[in-house]
Amino acid sequence: MDIALRDLGFDPSMIGALHDMFDIIDDTTEQKPQHPSRAYIRGTKAMRATPADVMEYPNAYQFLVDMPGLKPDQVKVQLEDENVLVVSGERKREKEKEEKEGIKYLRMERRFGKLLKKFVLPENANTEAISAAFQDGVLVVTVEKRPPPEPKKPKVIEVKLGESTTGTSGVQATDEGGAGEQVQDGTGGIKTD
Repeated sequence: MDIALRDLGFDPSMIGALHDMFDIIDDTTEQKPQHPSRAYIRGTKAMRATPADVMEYPNAYQFLVDMPGLKPDQVKVQLEDENVLVVSGERKREKEKEEKEGIKYLRMERRFGKLLKKFVLPENANTEAISAAFQDGVLVVTVEKRPPPEPKKPKVIEVKLGESTTGTSGVQATDEGGAGEQVQDGTGGIKTD
Protein backbone atom coordinates (compact mmCIF):
# COMPACT_ATOMS: atom_id res chain seq x y z
CA MET A 1 0.00 0.00 0.00
CA ASP A 2 2.96 2.32 0.67
CA ILE A 3 4.06 2.08 -2.96
CA ALA A 4 0.61 2.92 -4.31
CA LEU A 5 0.25 5.97 -2.05
CA ARG A 6 3.76 7.22 -2.91
CA ASP A 7 2.99 6.81 -6.59
CA LEU A 8 -0.05 9.03 -6.09
CA GLY A 9 2.14 11.81 -4.67
CA PHE A 10 1.48 11.44 -0.94
CA ASP A 11 4.20 12.67 1.42
CA PRO A 12 5.86 9.85 3.48
CA SER A 13 4.90 11.61 6.74
CA MET A 14 1.28 11.70 5.53
CA ILE A 15 1.46 7.97 4.77
CA GLY A 16 2.72 7.28 8.32
CA ALA A 17 -0.11 9.36 9.79
CA LEU A 18 -2.68 7.41 7.75
CA HIS A 19 -1.20 4.08 8.91
CA ASP A 20 -1.37 5.22 12.55
CA MET A 21 -4.97 6.33 12.09
CA PHE A 22 -5.99 2.97 10.61
CA ASP A 23 -4.18 1.12 13.44
CA ILE A 24 -6.11 3.16 16.05
CA ILE A 25 -9.40 2.37 14.33
CA ASP A 26 -8.55 -1.38 14.29
CA ASP A 27 -7.60 -1.33 18.00
CA THR A 28 -10.86 0.32 19.04
CA THR A 29 -13.07 -2.00 17.00
CA GLU A 30 -11.43 -5.15 18.37
CA GLN A 31 -11.75 -4.15 22.05
CA LYS A 32 -15.42 -3.39 22.46
CA PRO A 33 -16.30 -2.71 26.08
CA GLN A 34 -18.45 -5.32 27.79
CA HIS A 35 -21.49 -3.69 29.34
CA PRO A 36 -22.87 -5.16 32.58
CA SER A 37 -26.13 -7.06 32.40
CA ARG A 38 -29.42 -5.55 33.54
CA ALA A 39 -29.63 -8.03 36.42
CA TYR A 40 -26.20 -6.93 37.66
CA ILE A 41 -27.16 -3.26 37.46
CA ARG A 42 -30.46 -3.89 39.31
CA GLY A 43 -28.63 -5.86 42.00
CA THR A 44 -26.01 -3.14 42.44
CA LYS A 45 -28.66 -0.42 42.74
CA ALA A 46 -30.64 -2.52 45.22
CA MET A 47 -27.55 -3.11 47.37
CA ARG A 48 -26.79 0.63 47.46
CA ALA A 49 -30.38 1.54 48.30
CA THR A 50 -30.85 -1.01 51.11
CA PRO A 51 -29.63 0.45 54.41
CA ALA A 52 -28.01 -1.85 56.95
CA ASP A 53 -26.02 -1.78 60.20
CA VAL A 54 -23.52 -4.42 61.29
CA MET A 55 -22.72 -4.84 64.97
CA GLU A 56 -20.22 -7.08 66.73
CA TYR A 57 -20.93 -8.48 70.16
CA PRO A 58 -18.51 -10.58 72.24
CA ASN A 59 -20.21 -13.82 71.13
CA ALA A 60 -22.04 -12.91 67.89
CA TYR A 61 -22.40 -10.65 64.86
CA GLN A 62 -25.71 -8.89 64.23
CA PHE A 63 -26.95 -7.52 60.90
CA LEU A 64 -29.86 -5.04 60.94
CA VAL A 65 -31.43 -4.44 57.52
CA ASP A 66 -34.27 -1.97 56.87
CA MET A 67 -36.96 -3.56 54.71
CA PRO A 68 -40.00 -1.30 55.07
CA GLY A 69 -43.36 -2.41 53.78
CA LEU A 70 -42.46 -6.08 53.55
CA LYS A 71 -43.99 -9.01 55.40
CA PRO A 72 -41.81 -11.74 56.93
CA ASP A 73 -42.74 -14.21 54.17
CA GLN A 74 -41.44 -11.76 51.52
CA VAL A 75 -37.93 -11.70 53.02
CA LYS A 76 -35.23 -14.28 52.17
CA VAL A 77 -32.09 -14.97 54.18
CA GLN A 78 -29.58 -17.27 52.48
CA LEU A 79 -25.97 -18.37 52.80
CA GLU A 80 -23.96 -18.49 49.54
CA ASP A 81 -20.44 -19.85 49.01
CA GLU A 82 -20.31 -20.94 52.67
CA ASN A 83 -19.47 -17.42 53.93
CA VAL A 84 -21.69 -14.84 52.16
CA LEU A 85 -24.89 -13.86 53.95
CA VAL A 86 -27.53 -12.68 51.43
CA VAL A 87 -30.66 -10.83 52.52
CA SER A 88 -33.25 -10.03 49.83
CA GLY A 89 -36.84 -9.06 49.26
CA GLU A 90 -38.99 -7.11 46.84
CA ARG A 91 -41.53 -4.40 47.47
CA LYS A 92 -44.10 -4.14 44.68
CA ARG A 93 -46.73 -1.57 43.85
CA GLU A 94 -50.31 -2.74 43.98
CA LYS A 95 -51.16 -1.79 40.40
CA GLU A 96 -54.36 -3.83 40.26
CA LYS A 97 -55.75 -2.11 43.35
CA GLU A 98 -54.76 1.30 41.97
CA GLU A 99 -56.54 0.63 38.68
CA LYS A 100 -59.71 -0.77 40.29
CA GLU A 101 -60.11 2.07 42.77
CA GLY A 102 -58.98 4.81 40.39
CA ILE A 103 -56.02 5.87 42.53
CA LYS A 104 -53.50 8.32 41.06
CA TYR A 105 -50.20 9.22 42.64
CA LEU A 106 -49.64 12.95 43.09
CA ARG A 107 -46.19 12.37 44.58
CA MET A 108 -44.23 9.14 44.78
CA GLU A 109 -41.04 9.24 46.86
CA ARG A 110 -41.03 5.86 48.58
CA ARG A 111 -38.89 3.25 46.95
CA PHE A 112 -40.35 0.18 45.26
CA GLY A 113 -38.43 -2.71 43.82
CA LYS A 114 -35.78 -5.12 44.95
CA LEU A 115 -34.08 -4.90 48.34
CA LEU A 116 -30.75 -6.70 48.58
CA LYS A 117 -27.72 -6.79 50.86
CA LYS A 118 -24.71 -9.14 50.89
CA PHE A 119 -22.25 -9.55 53.75
CA VAL A 120 -19.02 -11.55 53.69
CA LEU A 121 -18.85 -13.28 57.05
CA PRO A 122 -15.62 -13.32 59.06
CA GLU A 123 -13.68 -16.56 59.52
CA ASN A 124 -14.86 -17.02 63.09
CA ALA A 125 -18.57 -16.86 62.15
CA ASN A 126 -20.46 -20.05 62.93
CA THR A 127 -22.53 -20.60 59.78
CA GLU A 128 -24.40 -23.43 61.51
CA ALA A 129 -25.83 -21.01 64.10
CA ILE A 130 -27.70 -18.29 62.17
CA SER A 131 -31.06 -16.91 63.26
CA ALA A 132 -33.31 -14.21 61.78
CA ALA A 133 -36.18 -12.16 63.22
CA PHE A 134 -38.35 -9.59 61.44
CA GLN A 135 -40.26 -6.88 63.25
CA ASP A 136 -41.52 -3.40 62.31
CA GLY A 137 -39.81 -3.46 58.91
CA VAL A 138 -36.37 -4.31 60.33
CA LEU A 139 -34.73 -7.67 59.75
CA VAL A 140 -32.27 -8.73 62.46
CA VAL A 141 -29.92 -11.58 61.50
CA THR A 142 -27.70 -12.97 64.25
CA VAL A 143 -24.64 -15.09 63.45
CA GLU A 144 -22.92 -16.63 66.44
CA LYS A 145 -19.12 -16.65 66.71
CA ARG A 146 -17.11 -19.82 67.02
CA PRO A 147 -15.11 -20.04 70.23
CA PRO A 148 -11.46 -19.12 69.70
CA PRO A 149 -9.22 -22.13 69.17
CA GLU A 150 -7.35 -23.21 72.25
CA PRO A 151 -3.65 -22.49 72.04
CA LYS A 152 -1.66 -25.59 71.24
CA LYS A 153 0.20 -26.87 74.21
CA PRO A 154 3.75 -28.02 73.63
CA LYS A 155 4.14 -31.78 73.51
CA VAL A 156 5.88 -32.98 76.62
CA ILE A 157 8.18 -35.94 76.16
CA GLU A 158 9.01 -37.93 79.26
CA VAL A 159 12.71 -38.43 79.89
CA LYS A 160 13.49 -41.80 81.42
CA LEU A 161 16.70 -42.61 83.18
CA GLY A 162 18.53 -45.89 82.55
CA GLU A 163 16.88 -47.08 79.31
CA SER A 164 18.81 -47.43 76.05
CA THR A 165 17.17 -46.47 72.76
CA THR A 166 18.55 -46.31 69.25
CA GLY A 167 17.12 -43.47 67.14
CA THR A 168 17.26 -42.87 63.40
CA SER A 169 20.30 -40.64 63.85
CA GLY A 170 22.47 -43.61 64.83
CA VAL A 171 23.20 -42.30 68.33
CA GLN A 172 22.90 -44.69 71.24
CA ALA A 173 22.04 -43.56 74.72
CA THR A 174 23.60 -45.39 77.62
CA ASP A 175 23.04 -45.12 81.31
CA GLU A 176 25.81 -43.68 83.46
CA GLY A 177 27.99 -42.62 80.52
CA GLY A 178 28.80 -46.16 79.09
CA ALA A 179 32.40 -47.33 79.11
CA GLY A 180 32.45 -49.18 75.77
CA GLU A 181 33.80 -47.98 72.42
CA GLN A 182 31.25 -47.09 69.72
CA VAL A 183 31.82 -48.35 66.12
CA GLN A 184 29.50 -47.90 63.13
CA ASP A 185 28.31 -51.31 61.80
CA GLY A 186 27.59 -50.33 58.15
CA THR A 187 23.79 -50.48 58.45
CA GLY A 188 23.47 -47.06 59.98
CA GLY A 189 23.50 -48.36 63.53
CA ILE A 190 26.28 -48.21 66.12
CA LYS A 191 27.83 -51.20 67.90
CA THR A 192 29.26 -50.88 71.34
CA ASP A 193 32.02 -53.09 72.64
